[in-house]
Amino acid sequence: MIINGHTVIIPHIGYPTHSFKAPLIYNPYFAAHGINALVVPMACQPDNFEALLRSLFKLGNTQGALITMPHKVTTVGLVDEVLPAAAIAGAVNAVRLGPQGQLQADMFDGEGFVRGVQRKGLKLQGARALVVGSGGVGCAIAASLAGAGVAALALYDLNTASSLALGERLKKHYPQLKVSTGSKDPAGFDLVVNATPLGMNEGDPLPVDVSRLDASTFVGEVVMRTDMTAFLSAAQARGCRVQIGSDMLFEQIPAYLEFFGLPSTTAEELRAVAQL
Repeated sequence: MIINGHTVIIPHIGYPTHSFKAPLIYNPYFAAHGINALVVPMACQPDNFEALLRSLFKLGNTQGALITMPHKVTTVGLVDEVLPAAAIAGAVNAVRLGPQGQLQADMFDGEGFVRGVQRKGLKLQGARALVVGSGGVGCAIAASLAGAGVAALALYDLNTASSLALGERLKKHYPQLKVSTGSKDPAGFDLVVNATPLGMNEGDPLPVDVSRLDASTFVGEVVMRTDMTAFLSAAQARGCRVQIGSDMLFEQIPAYLEFFGLPSTTAEELRAVAQL
């Protein structure tokens, strides 16, 4: 692609940057479609982050910024407006300039998960969902499920305080949502999500008792180390439809593009051109 005086820059800010995958997905897509934009990795340690974030948006060609570790939580306190999904998650992975020049922050991990299951045919309006894990990604998924109109959301985490706090944040933004905590029994749910690291390593225990899964339940995963984790394989063996962890990554990128005001696309197109 040609970089010129019209090129739009999207900084990808984190530390360290050697494992960043976003430039290998966005930039091939931009090049393939003649979009004059570029995702640029920027290695920024925490002490310098606040000054860098503000200064980047003083550039006339900064369209938005991707935010990753270790800055996702810190960013919540550094912007002018935190949108609901990020407020519930307590973390941010995208920042843009709002209509009044304010820095707006949002979180798209959950949006990617939700778009994926919806495109696979799962109706979320009025559904019952269980999210196991109330860390960063679990909070983001719970927030986006609430935004998509689920009627009931069960939350479970080994750290009970985490799931209780998440439940309170959800009820603040979605007072009609039925929230429960403390159980990870998957029976009777339309959707069950593993939002824990279980499955990253060979021999990890399964996040729920799969013998309690109904065949009609849709099962989703966030672990990306392998497509078919032991949990997804066990759920599929019971007749469940499943979503692999990497779908969440590819499905959220169209939402980022829309947030930044750039031409959007599909997860399939992104997979086709990605240079991972």
